[in-house]
Amino acid sequence: MKFSSRVVSASAAVLPLVNAFPAKLYDVIANDPQIAARTIELAKTLQGRQTGADAATALFEPVPQFNAADQYIDVSEGSGHEYVAPGPDDLRGPCPGLNAMANHGFLPHNGYATISQYIDATTTVVGMGPQLAGFLSILGAAIDGDLTAWSMGGTPSVAQGGLLGPLGNGLSGSHNKYESDASPTRPDLYEAGNDYITETGQFQDLINYCPGGQVDLDCLTDFRSYRFDQQIANNPYFFNGPFSGVAVQPAAYTFIFRYMANHSAEYPVGYLSYDTIASWFGIEGTNGNYNAVQGTERIPDNWYRRAQAYPYELEYFISDLINAAVLHPKFINIGGNTGTVNTFTGVSVTNLTGGLFNLQTLLEGNNLGCFIYQLSAQAKPDALLGALDTLTDTIGKLIAPLSCPQLEAIDESQLEQFPGYTKKAVYS
Repeated sequence: MKFSSRVVSASAAVLPLVNAFPAKLYDVIANDPQIAARTIELAKTLQGRQTGADAATALFEPVPQFNAADQYIDVSEGSGHEYVAPGPDDLRGPCPGLNAMANHGFLPHNGYATISQYIDATTTVVGMGPQLAGFLSILGAAIDGDLTAWSMGGTPSVAQGGLLGPLGNGLSGSHNKYESDASPTRPDLYEAGNDYITETGQFQDLINYCPGGQVDLDCLTDFRSYRFDQQIANNPYFFNGPFSGVAVQPAAYTFIFRYMANHSAEYPVGYLSYDTIASWFGIEGTNGNYNAVQGTERIPDNWYRRAQAYPYELEYFISDLINAAVLHPKFINIGGNTGTVNTFTGVSVTNLTGGLFNLQTLLEGNNLGCFIYQLSAQAKPDALLGALDTLTDTIGKLIAPLSCPQLEAIDESQLEQFPGYTKKAVYS
């Protein structure tokens, strides 16, 4: 793995932005000396703390270690976590990891789970940090569920949802909230009519960006850049939202390596082979002859999670996000196409946040983390029932140590020019 080996100068870091967008968007960013200086500063910082081929070691595994007995996830026959294919009444959605955990009984097989069940499964099976697991689980329940539970797929039935019945559209129905455009393997909602069915061609494209038999953070970040540009060129409703685009979209890529890689004494930081990622994504066949089989995501045999001595926690995710933004500044440009392809228009972060942040200050200190957490509380929940209060309280506790400037609200009028933001989602 060699993520920081491509840390580049300010001019090169801004270049992808210049190539991707029309002049009306990039001229301010690319020619702003303060932003360029900040890019240089970040690049030097990253280069100083990440050196050599195993760049992630410096950030995430300060003392790389491997304990086979502790890290082994047993899904063999008789383990109690054998693979069981989902039935017609089981919910599955856009997250391959959650689908796989349900198929192995680490989450309820019907695909409808409580906050605590999601936290337990993600921390136990893949080594997610408890704060990050809590944040994502509570967020799902608040904006896509009934405050206590939520579906990893579509709207749950009364039978699946218990006494409270079908509250919340679930993860498959969370467009622009929990689900974003430019997914690595799922289509954009308004491009294909769904945001959760794995596209074989997109999976093959991912593999093509990762030659040599393995997938790492470098090629995933390059592939994300490709998908970002591809959707601008093909989806007239492409939208890179304040939360769904800036925070959720990068998670869809970084989580692939951070949570799906297999660990060993030889590769304590992780090694993600083609076979391993194909298993997690429910893909049959071999390179050049793949076939996506919906709902068949499974945890690979002989698979070892990341060490729980250094779980992948909130600050690690933010560091991954910043790394990617330094290499491709376009990732943090909020905006979208305006109804036709290749019309990506950005909005002013300053205007959006009432002057609290701008493109320069977003990459300073804890600001990007503050921005993401606080924007998550602006999402519109499916079931009101106190969801916003619950979510706001949770976010407040998470960001208290960061000494964040207070974001009261975002100016949604800045986003209403984008049909990908205002268009009413219809879920099949």
